[in-house]
Amino acid sequence: MIIKNALIFGEDFTFFQGDVKVEEGKITEIGSLIADGETVDANGLYLLPGFIDIHTHGCAGADFCDAGIDTMLKMADQQAQNGVTSFLPTSMTVSTEMLENVFATLKTYMEQPHDGAHVYGAYMEGPFFSAAHKGAQPEAYLQNPNATLFHRLNRISGNAIRVVALAPELTGSSEFIREVKKTARVSIGHTAASYDTVMHAFADGASNMTHLYNAMTELSHRDPGAVGAAFDSDATVELICDGIHIHPAVIRATFKEVGARRIVLISDSMRASGMPDGRYSLGGQEVYVTGGVAKLADGTIAGSVTNVRQCVRNIVKFGISLEDALMSATINPARVAGIDHVTGSISPGKYADLLLTDRELNLRQVFVRGRNQLKHSL
Repeated sequence: MIIKNALIFGEDFTFFQGDVKVEEGKITEIGSLIADGETVDANGLYLLPGFIDIHTHGCAGADFCDAGIDTMLKMADQQAQNGVTSFLPTSMTVSTEMLENVFATLKTYMEQPHDGAHVYGAYMEGPFFSAAHKGAQPEAYLQNPNATLFHRLNRISGNAIRVVALAPELTGSSEFIREVKKTARVSIGHTAASYDTVMHAFADGASNMTHLYNAMTELSHRDPGAVGAAFDSDATVELICDGIHIHPAVIRATFKEVGARRIVLISDSMRASGMPDGRYSLGGQEVYVTGGVAKLADGTIAGSVTNVRQCVRNIVKFGISLEDALMSATINPARVAGIDHVTGSISPGKYADLLLTDRELNLRQVFVRGRNQLKHSL
């Protein structure tokens, strides 16, 4: 297949006119190519790398912690219908027994081919968090970092946990980070830690911030907190850009201060994403969705009902350049997940995880490993 006459988002983060050849699910050539078989006319359309969501609990009425193959299929389909071609389903703070079931299901799922967005592994969010900043994480199952538990769950998953989050002020955090960084990216989140404690965690080997600003110590001119440590480091930072979790002015300021190359757009979506307002569940807790805002009964925000494509569109409306927005939704999350060698940009040898869109990012086709997944244009 040759995609002809597209405006391609290149690896240098600029657009250029050209053609892309896809063979056996991979990109093989880019340039001005002679059509020799199946062609797709992309005249007037963007050709983009597929979006990547490394932090999503659920969508389409399904949640990763449901621990079901049907759950994974629903999530993969819904993600693809919204231009997300790769994702890391994300766990919650739940019982160890539940986590064992969740990660065992993940292993079974990943051993078989499936339609929809591709699952490259999982994001383990919890249970190593601070009760003071637990957010929507159930407090009953919080515990100190435990490398033995992590390694056991990782083995159950088929060594598929790519990111694990913790609060670095908890007992055993330094030892956990130094040990686990050899296996997965360690992220800082749901934390009451000071600036110094977070900077120490970065020195130990942590290198990402879980949903920056949310569920952590704030930035103050005399007490920089976890947010200040993120600014003063080389760590990547996740942003939930649904227009609810973070004010547009703060999103603009973050891109200026941190730089687009360190920002990763995430949805942090829960099962109500793509569903109507109503009552749902997250980590065994009731969640009420009203006007597109998900909250626990006590008013705590409980994830989002957005997706990464909508986050990209949002931040462009907020004043971020399209190029920076695309970078933060494609190659940056691919690097955090350790999959940038196979996806995340349009490059020969990588999988043909591609989007054809109009100038407003309405989807025309969604390719996952060269196969169109889109059921209808959005």
